[in-house]
Amino acid sequence: MAASKPVEPQSGTGLPRWQLALLVGAPIALGLGAVYLWSRCRANEKRGKGEGERKAPEGSASPVQAASSHLDRPTAFLTPLDRAQSAKSKGNKYFKAGKYDNAIQCYTEAINLCPKDQKSDLSTFYQNRAAAYEQQMRWAEVVQDCSQAVELNPRYVKALFRRAKALEKLDSRKECLEDVTAVCILEAFQNQQSMLLADRVLKQLGKEKAKEKYKNREPLMPSPQFIKSYFSSFTDDIISQPLQKGEKKDEDKDKEGEAAEVTESSSYLKAKQYMEEENYDKIISECTKEVESQGRYTAEALLLRATFYLLIGNATAAQPDLDRVINMQDANVKLQANALIKRGSMYMQQQQPHLSTQDFNSAAEIDSHNADVYHHRGQLKILLDQVEEAVGDFDACIKLRPDSALAQAQKCFALYRQAYTGNNPAQVQTAMNGFEDVIKRFPKCAEGYALYAQALTDQQQFGKADEMYDKCIELEPDNATTYVHKGLLQLQWKQDLDLGLELISKAIEIDNKCDFAYETMGTIEVQRGNLDKAIDMFNKAINLAKSEMEMAHLYSLCDAAYAQTEVARKYGLKPPTL
Repeated sequence: MAASKPVEPQSGTGLPRWQLALLVGAPIALGLGAVYLWSRCRANEKRGKGEGERKAPEGSASPVQAASSHLDRPTAFLTPLDRAQSAKSKGNKYFKAGKYDNAIQCYTEAINLCPKDQKSDLSTFYQNRAAAYEQQMRWAEVVQDCSQAVELNPRYVKALFRRAKALEKLDSRKECLEDVTAVCILEAFQNQQSMLLADRVLKQLGKEKAKEKYKNREPLMPSPQFIKSYFSSFTDDIISQPLQKGEKKDEDKDKEGEAAEVTESSSYLKAKQYMEEENYDKIISECTKEVESQGRYTAEALLLRATFYLLIGNATAAQPDLDRVINMQDANVKLQANALIKRGSMYMQQQQPHLSTQDFNSAAEIDSHNADVYHHRGQLKILLDQVEEAVGDFDACIKLRPDSALAQAQKCFALYRQAYTGNNPAQVQTAMNGFEDVIKRFPKCAEGYALYAQALTDQQQFGKADEMYDKCIELEPDNATTYVHKGLLQLQWKQDLDLGLELISKAIEIDNKCDFAYETMGTIEVQRGNLDKAIDMFNKAINLAKSEMEMAHLYSLCDAAYAQTEVARKYGLKPPTL
């Protein structure tokens, strides 16, 4: 869509985040940064494995029976530990009957009777009392007792998890994340309940941090390559077209002996000249001059200024300009349709799909012959998993512009996604044949090769996928994301970590503003156990994030890596590494 790169805006052009997680995460290692991400896509699958609620206290399945084994012996011969176990068993009976105050009294008696050197038993008694407090929603007491249990037994999964849940209730998310991280590592990431808590807390932390950071961030102009890629996704965008023959700057008119008429359009035309020169930092100020002077190109200046506000991640400033263009009575319809597309894309980035859909539909109503409307709405439909409707939009775009290679390639990718997720081998092959047709008809369309490479990777045709990425690089040697994808391919195909990292480093060398490269590098470093370097990479990506939603996701990865460093420091726990 307009506010991002084609097909999968969450991760730049190409590899979707869910695919990145599967590629770099689950099959290779168990790094939290990737596995937490992987869990978001698995949360709705079967949850039977190791996912039972940890509600019951520890002890015999039949507390009455367990107690009788001690009571059969004369009281005088019971050791302090026996008496403590008997009190615990009575507590378990009360717990199962829902008499939590009585259960707490019994567990307290067990704690007081238990010899201090019996650390395993004592930790169990504290954990059981915490379970009773949990039923009464006495979260502070839960944390206190679980802390006692963990101090006695640092790898006590039940106590760590129960404390994590209580900490979440107390809004102590950072501490909660550390506990649930330890649980995930101890359980080898096999318990969905723990994974879902980790995912939930990471999302909450990410949103909170991103909201504050994004509000106060310094605007940052993306790389020239990104800006050119963005504008190349439009064909009916008046503001991105080169200066026409009759559109000359005033100083040029003077040189040619034309009427030295200083028109009110000069600032807008100067902004367009700066676009051609890739002098992007000066465009917003020139557009502002045009708007303030109420020149003849006011609508165009508003739209161009809004577009660059979106590119630097300032949606708050962009929206009023887009609103003005959309509501202008005498504005060019194509300008209004373009403004609706960009506002709709902005809404999608803000996770407001209903408003986004409304804007795209309005754009189609006012300019039904605008190919851009259908192209970008098709990408929206893919994000909303409305693949059939997406294909219909791509077809409408192709009908209006048969030479639109990008729409042809994205239609193939939509059909492939539908067939692949639907487990339909015949349709998968039809989509693959479609890719072959696209790259034959449009041999200079880099996006066609890139999307085909993703499909080939899914089908484990790694050699051919590598060839497709090489074609992309040949056509667009300055496209950093292609190097990232090719690097990821080396990891999955050959397990060649050195070559993979070399290619991703090359991407950063080409474009030091490529947030996708830093994010991917960070994810890999998590799995290598280089947590400090991973955190550094994620922080660099955070500073380059183009939307609050993207920034929140990056913060969640960074927080996951940081939690691992704390768990390693406190408990000596580390997940397996590459």
